Amino acid sequence: MTGSTDGRAASSSNCWKIIHIPDKPPIPPDNQPTTIVHAAAIEPQHANTIVRKLNQIAPLENLRHVKRVHKRCLDEGKIQLFVVLCMAPENDGKCNHMPEEVLELVTLYQLSTFITKVCTYAASTKEEWEEQCKLWPTSFHPPTYNIDGITGFSEEDSQSIFRFMKFAVSLAKSGVGSVVNAAVIVDPSTMQVIASSRDQVLSCNTPIKKNNGETCCSRLSEATQYDTIETEDRQSLLSKCSFNDAKLTYNCVSCLNPWSWLEQKLHTGSGSWHPLQHAAIVAIENSAARERDLFPMNGHIADEFVHEDYKALSPTGSPWKRQKINLANVKDDENMNCQKNGLRSDSSRPYLCTGYDIYLVWEPCTMCAMALVHQRIRRIFYAFPNSSDGALGSVHRLQGEKSLNHHYAVFRVLIPVDVLKSEALFAITAENG
Repeated sequence: MTGSTDGRAASSSNCWKIIHIPDKPPIPPDNQPTTIVHAAAIEPQHANTIVRKLNQIAPLENLRHVKRVHKRCLDEGKIQLFVVLCMAPENDGKCNHMPEEVLELVTLYQLSTFITKVCTYAASTKEEWEEQCKLWPTSFHPPTYNIDGITGFSEEDSQSIFRFMKFAVSLAKSGVGSVVNAAVIVDPSTMQVIASSRDQVLSCNTPIKKNNGETCCSRLSEATQYDTIETEDRQSLLSKCSFNDAKLTYNCVSCLNPWSWLEQKLHTGSGSWHPLQHAAIVAIENSAARERDLFPMNGHIADEFVHEDYKALSPTGSPWKRQKINLANVKDDENMNCQKNGLRSDSSRPYLCTGYDIYLVWEPCTMCAMALVHQRIRRIFYAFPNSSDGALGSVHRLQGEKSLNHHYAVFRVLIPVDVLKSEALFAITAENG
């Protein structure tokens, strides 16, 4: 049982393996995408003036990793400087396509321009950086985040990850005649299951036609403890459930077929469908419900004061300032009441799912992946890729979107084929929960 961080699939299907899915697709260091730019040789005495002017009139907004000046050492200790003037349109070898202010600078200093290539993306490894500098110098900043597992897992951590993934797979198989996606949210600091759920998009009594003509249905039951899955169901489903060719076989998996609910609704005319109840979304709702149960008093008081605050606002008042003042005034009273009644104070209440891990059988779609961003999930583990709508490696890589205000680490857990087919899949005890 090993951990891997290179993003490549395991060659063997008979061993457990944890693979880190990086922020961007792995690219051979010597085959990185490039961008065409206009450049020119400049005299060293003019370098500072030209660079300052270019940074004002033609900033390299999308190429911040590219160094503006390239220094080349010639014979006899002489130095020659080259500067990136501006980006060039594709298939453009003409200087007159430069911005007017750049052309004026070229004319003023009588620069001889040429077309060259620079690497489009910042290097993520030292090997990539060394190859980039062969084209044009770039800066290299190693990743600064330190999330457990990025550089590998210990044997103890690996065993825990495998146990929780087994639970997620067994939960996905726990429905009557159907296999859907399942989500298990875990607090890694206590190794406790915070919430879990299966897909709940489809009606529990409506047959769903599969590609081979058979039918299945999705049961809306919860399985939040390991021992809720009956042994009889486990044995009967093992012979029916196969995880091969997921796209063709598993029409009930919401993240694989986001629009299947609409087809079934049109077919049956039922009004009991809910297109948003993917496994990850329902698990998030269950986690929120758990926190409301653990902190019933605080949330109720806060909601009342926010409501009263908005009612009492004057047209010129600031709702946000008034809200902060009111909530600050009652915080001490809340904590005192919690202590008197034996409840936890709000200071110990977690913020959404911050710091939690989530285990999914299938790679989530974009909707679920974004919901996990908003929940501040720390790590995502999934077993099977989603080639049609996967947002974390297969189609998109949401974890590498720089515009987001939160980023999580993503891992794929490869499950041995013999484990999927054996009863050992369900040998999970509550002590690991």
